[in-house]
Amino acid sequence: MPDQARRALKARAAAQDESLNSYLLDLVSREVARPTVSEVLDRAARRTQHAQASALEVLATARADRAGEALHPSGA
Repeated sequence: MPDQARRALKARAAAQDESLNSYLLDLVSREVARPTVSEVLDRAARRTQHAQASALEVLATARADRAGEALHPSGA
């Protein structure tokens, strides 16, 4: 690890009253817990394959419903 990076990480750890090892363990744990962009896109693609209707179809239906309500208001 470059010395400059080590010094910066050590200073950040000290600012949080942590050892460098504890700080790095927390940093790595948080990084691993977050999905990568590729993982998020893969998950979204799998969900899209299982969807019954596309987002465009849902939006078109909602817009048509709103347009119909605007033409024929109920109860007022």
